[in-house]
Amino acid sequence: MPLAHRRHLLRLASATVLAGLGSHGWAQDKPEKSRLTMAVGGKAGFYYLPLTIAEQLGYFKSEGLELDIRDFDGGSQALKAATSGAADVVSGAYEHTIGLQARGLAYQAFVLQGRAPQIAMGVSPKTLPHYRQLSDLKGRRIGVSAPGSSTNMVANLVLARAGIRPHEVQFVGVGTSAGALKAFRMGEIDALSNIDPVMTVLEKSGEIRIVSDTRTLKGTKDVFGGPMPAACLYAPQAFIERHPATCQALANGVVHALKWLQTAGPSDIIKAVPESYMLGDRGLYLAAFSKVRDALAVDGLMPEAGPPTALRSLALVDELVRADRIDLARTYTNTFAQRAKLKFRA
Repeated sequence: MPLAHRRHLLRLASATVLAGLGSHGWAQDKPEKSRLTMAVGGKAGFYYLPLTIAEQLGYFKSEGLELDIRDFDGGSQALKAATSGAADVVSGAYEHTIGLQARGLAYQAFVLQGRAPQIAMGVSPKTLPHYRQLSDLKGRRIGVSAPGSSTNMVANLVLARAGIRPHEVQFVGVGTSAGALKAFRMGEIDALSNIDPVMTVLEKSGEIRIVSDTRTLKGTKDVFGGPMPAACLYAPQAFIERHPATCQALANGVVHALKWLQTAGPSDIIKAVPESYMLGDRGLYLAAFSKVRDALAVDGLMPEAGPPTALRSLALVDELVRADRIDLARTYTNTFAQRAKLKFRA
């Protein structure tokens, strides 16, 4: 079946489902599982800001949910929590659903938090004072949130431009907050692939030289060649099928937060975000927010061109991912986000 025709059928199917929900569907019911565990890797970063806002402003609670959010050092560890049964849902990178499918596991993203990875990569003038080009990183120590995470994937893509393969550098897990800053400042790593506010803190102090930046839509296109979906909520397809009202409640909470973020001012952000997330500098935190604001999703919907970009990129760095063996239509659904968008007019 031609791809364009298949996409048309999927859109028609989603429209039919939404029409049915309008009068008597499960979206009007209480969550089947009101208490659930969510895994996230690096919750303090802007990458997961919509999740933080939904939690702090009580949007999940208003949907009848009680969440136990467990924070890990990186997205790959959050993923492991889900595959081991320790978490029901993951707040993590969309491309993980592709990697999981390549390994025979059916996971699906159901609401998008970010439309750009918001990951920057930079080198240390302290340990690499004579750095000139990416090839100078061969054999060096590269800090990432956790091995196998999105920060690792972006680093692999950037290094591939210089012909450097993953095994030709040493990746070091440093987390996404104070641990990352400490490792970089102590000279324990030569380069860092990470998210904000960490990267802005180092950038503003002149401690890092940025060599790649996906904190903007333009920068994302330069690195990936197209729109690259980032943070989302994803879960086993079986969980979504058994708990549609629960997933709808989760999507509602995120989309509600996305709408709030569209008009939130600096004082609103400061009041809503935990002080510990700001790394001791409110001004820098707000400066970082201004830089990545455009990278946040608007309505929770997965853009049509996003999944193909993610597949092309992941196939370059994951030998198990074969484009001809991945069914992207099974890696995400817009049904829940579409319903939430209508509810909140996002």
